[in-house]
Amino acid sequence: MEIDDKEKTEAAKEQAGDRDSVIIRTSILGIVANVFLSAFKAAVGILSNSIAVVLDAVNNLSDALSSVITIVGTKLASRFPDKKHPLGYGRIEYMSALLVAAIILYAGATSAVESVKKIIEPEKADYSAVSLVIIASSVLVKLLLGFYVRHQGKKTKSGALTSSGSDALFDAVLSLSVLLSAVIYLLTGLSLEAYVGVLISVFIIKAGIEMMKDTLDEVIGKRADSELTKKIKKLITAEEGVRGAYDLILNNYGTDRNYASVHVELPDSMTVDQVDVLTRKLEMKVYKETGVILTSVGVYSYNTKDDESSAIREKVLGIVKAHDWAIQLHGFYVDLQSKIIRFDVVMSFEIKFSEGLKILCDEIKTEFPAYKVIIAPDVDISD
Repeated sequence: MEIDDKEKTEAAKEQAGDRDSVIIRTSILGIVANVFLSAFKAAVGILSNSIAVVLDAVNNLSDALSSVITIVGTKLASRFPDKKHPLGYGRIEYMSALLVAAIILYAGATSAVESVKKIIEPEKADYSAVSLVIIASSVLVKLLLGFYVRHQGKKTKSGALTSSGSDALFDAVLSLSVLLSAVIYLLTGLSLEAYVGVLISVFIIKAGIEMMKDTLDEVIGKRADSELTKKIKKLITAEEGVRGAYDLILNNYGTDRNYASVHVELPDSMTVDQVDVLTRKLEMKVYKETGVILTSVGVYSYNTKDDESSAIREKVLGIVKAHDWAIQLHGFYVDLQSKIIRFDVVMSFEIKFSEGLKILCDEIKTEFPAYKVIIAPDVDISD
């Protein structure tokens, strides 16, 4: 077991190191590209007296700053656990993503103010062929950069990198709108650039709000990925004697840093040493197959020694399944001598726990008046 733990730690370190290197290299590429684009666009915007182009340059500069924050956040998040933070620093990535979102929101708000000023006090723009070529080139560069950064973000499961890639693709569309407004002005004399600036600002603010919302979902805690939870439960129930896996809770401490707890349903004939061997086997199996660390494996027992208990279970199951809001029954056990029926029931968010428990208790007590009914409510947290 000591060898396995050492190999597990080394593999985790190597995987984390590779991921960080990809994120940092990609972010550096984004910084270089956005700084050059910002400089060229700023020069074009100032020389041509175009507020839309200047705002586009500011947006590129904010993208470069976002990449810097992504690098800093990645480096801080990769720090090893210590006494103060025994589960590591992985969640710093979420904080860096929030900072990126805040920068995008600020850039959008500033752009909106400047664009409105230009609508109220318009100034004549003066585009040259060189400026149009530079804007057109920036569209192409942003498209290539956006697709590449977003691909790397999905590959490394980096929220900040994925958002930066999507933002770059969006910037390409915005730069294209600036180019079209310039062409319309040259052909017709109709100046739309200030209005295009407002449009750009609205979309930048929208992107910042969506990015902040997605990151806050991670910080607050959201429903675990259904594919991952189904895979974990399948791995657990594949073991002999395990009738079910329930109450699976995943706690995330950064990308690919998941700790979990679960209850398994085992026959009441198993001894403590057999349960100990089984749970250790499950912990290693789940980690090797998914990378998730099982920190706790609880146990539900099910009756195997008499037919009466099975008959009671079937009747109780029928009562529970008659209600749409009762999603699942598990951990069922009957103590025939003490006359106790106990089980857990997963209820949807459509009903209050107290109300659901009263309904089920009343119905089961009517069917089995001699028994004490103990029901533990569970939240519908995983598929």
